Amino acid sequence: MPSSEQVSEVLQLQEGVVPQIETSCDYAIVAITKHGVELARGLQSAFGGTADLYYMSKFAKGDETARGIRLFEGSVRLAFPAWFPLYKGIICIISLGAVVRMIAPLLVDKKSDPGIVVIDDKGEHVISVLSGHLGGANELTREVAAMLRARAVITTASDVQKTIAVDLFGRRFGWVWESAEKLTPVSASVVNEERVAVVQESGEAGWWPYESPLPPNIRVYGDTASALADEPQAALVVTHRLLEPEEEQLLANGVLYRPKVIALGIGCNRGTPAEEIRSVICETLEELKFSIRSVKAVCTIDLKKDEAGLLEVCERHGWPLVCYTPQELNEMPIEDPSDTVYKFTGAYGVSEPAAKRYTGAASLSLVKKKSGNVTISVGLVKTSGEQD
Repeated sequence: MPSSEQVSEVLQLQEGVVPQIETSCDYAIVAITKHGVELARGLQSAFGGTADLYYMSKFAKGDETARGIRLFEGSVRLAFPAWFPLYKGIICIISLGAVVRMIAPLLVDKKSDPGIVVIDDKGEHVISVLSGHLGGANELTREVAAMLRARAVITTASDVQKTIAVDLFGRRFGWVWESAEKLTPVSASVVNEERVAVVQESGEAGWWPYESPLPPNIRVYGDTASALADEPQAALVVTHRLLEPEEEQLLANGVLYRPKVIALGIGCNRGTPAEEIRSVICETLEELKFSIRSVKAVCTIDLKKDEAGLLEVCERHGWPLVCYTPQELNEMPIEDPSDTVYKFTGAYGVSEPAAKRYTGAASLSLVKKKSGNVTISVGLVKTSGEQD
């Protein structure tokens, strides 16, 4: 038997007490049997330090402290309330029925529940149990199965049929949906082979993940008018624009996605408050009929990298602040170079050349507008296959 000095501190699981656990890992691996522990130890090594490993103290081998393995005593069921909000994914080498019973009281919503994956005690099957799409359990199942050379068991219809996963559509590019209300009925239309329109006005073109062609029930359109004319039974609409009332007919059974394609070039006087900057941004996007959810970045001159108001706006919305040197800005052709701006900054313009440099586009949706202490330009990021 290993001595107490050789093993990690043992987590005591008690009824009615949620254990306090700290971690920097995204995943947890949990085992409760002798064979499961051996499997779990190998799996932890394969994860390369990105997964915490938990197993019962009676299986301690003496190297747990060195390997960062966490031991516990008591029912594993009592640890799930602590693990659920802590990890993106939980990999259980426990029987499927037991896992279902343990997690059932903790389920909230597929948009927030972690991905749950179950492995049998021999490591022959890896099963996606919960939050297959949004929680990443399907992807995690494939990765773990590859590590173990096991069979991945995934039952979500879109994966089995190799069609569009509506709740993941464009996610790898950063697309966000305007509302989750129609995710389920549109998903049903896709897997039930109803006529589905994909309307794409902006955003990355390489969203289809399979080598096989699109299913025949799915048709791609470049604009809403063409899609409306064909009267589809469901729609996935990808655009940075605010839709007109007549276009919103597509959303009766449709999901609206916002691709990250808008770049905001911003110049402002020193000390301009965040609310003024944000107000100009919102007002300008509304005038252009663009969605603020499609903003990808805010671009400016490096003299503004510490501008408090600008930093506050970017932090509030999760936008990166991209800064360019005067030399980089002066390399961009602009419509109205200013000697005054050059005198104070070393650049002949800020908002316009910053937006052009970031987007890679020769023309902008809004060349330049001055409002109070703020100057703004708006451009659309070029994506693969687009031309000016």
